[in-house]
Amino acid sequence: MLLTLSLQGLNVSFKLNFLLLDYAIRSLLRRAGKSFFIFFILSLLIFLLSSVLMIADAIKLELNTTLKTLPQITLQRFVAGKQSDVPISRVDALLDIEGISSVTPRIWGYYYFKPAGVNFSVVGIDAYEEQYSQTLSKLTQQFDPKLLESEHAMIIGIGVKKVLEENYYTDFFNFVTSEGKWQRVSIAGVFNSDLSLESNDLILIPKKLAYAIFGMEESKATDIVIKVANVKEIPTIVQKITERFPDLRAITQDDIRVSYQNIFDYKSGFFLSLFSVCAFAFFIIIYDKTSGLSSEEKKEIGILKAIGWSSDDILKEKFYESFILALGAFLVGISLSLFYVYGMQAPLLRNVFMGYSELKPSFVLPFSVDSSMFVLLFLLSVPIYIAATLIPAWRASSLDADEVMR
Repeated sequence: MLLTLSLQGLNVSFKLNFLLLDYAIRSLLRRAGKSFFIFFILSLLIFLLSSVLMIADAIKLELNTTLKTLPQITLQRFVAGKQSDVPISRVDALLDIEGISSVTPRIWGYYYFKPAGVNFSVVGIDAYEEQYSQTLSKLTQQFDPKLLESEHAMIIGIGVKKVLEENYYTDFFNFVTSEGKWQRVSIAGVFNSDLSLESNDLILIPKKLAYAIFGMEESKATDIVIKVANVKEIPTIVQKITERFPDLRAITQDDIRVSYQNIFDYKSGFFLSLFSVCAFAFFIIIYDKTSGLSSEEKKEIGILKAIGWSSDDILKEKFYESFILALGAFLVGISLSLFYVYGMQAPLLRNVFMGYSELKPSFVLPFSVDSSMFVLLFLLSVPIYIAATLIPAWRASSLDADEVMR
């Protein structure tokens, strides 16, 4: 095993020497206090940076995957700057617009479950309507909406089931309508999706029940979703819709994607601050290493040269020391961050991106690891620390033994 290193014009060829490796390990143990401090700081910095990057990648993956399941165009009605219900009578007029293949009015909203302090997403489904997502299509095929309506039943996501069971609802749930009445709805089934955000807080109920719970008129809908034949025509279709119905606001998948990106740009300001603090702490260590060796380390190098060690041998031993310390800190930091993010679901740090006041059931971060991130963190930590150790060691080893110890 050979490694060639160039330091300010000095080429040194390293060949693995187990005796020097053993000496390097013993040297680290002799300075256990200082070695542990550097190891701890490097591990902590790598842990913080990799954890934040992993959390961001996981949430971005979940949001971008969820984005693909959303409607191509969603129409919301605004009156006096406030969102209002959309008359279902506009469906036929929208179908007359060229390029639109289907129009589906939606009945949905958030239901606040006070005992658990969470919001459930309640969506009304109908047997005769085309569903706008693959998940809803599969569920309407698996569970007959007509049967759900006759039995006053609902389908809940796995996250909702967990919250309800914690509050002693196993077979049914009592909704409180807008009029303050109790609406008992039995649980007909539980579903799980590959998307945590989709199956986490979702409740599917017949549309008649949704109207009753939300206190809405059956001639209106929460919003209208539109499917187009050619995605390239979406901007043109949106323009036609807003010209015909000025009180309707069209939201496309691209609009939501931009909104997601803006959120992450805002949240990344915190990450930038964290990265700056970590980088500052790391380069303080590097500056301390490159500014010179301690008197103890200089004395050790002088003794080694006096007993016959060459400069190459000293550089090899210092390389082993710094490599063991830096690589060990890197592996420990990465391992801890993997366990923290995907094993413990990143308590505290995940709120950097999700916020502390979320009223939704918590969801599982999907496993998402970018190998380029590991390579970048490795290059920004291990080689830099090794170089910061070898440069002053090379300067000291190039002097005479008595001059070094003087």
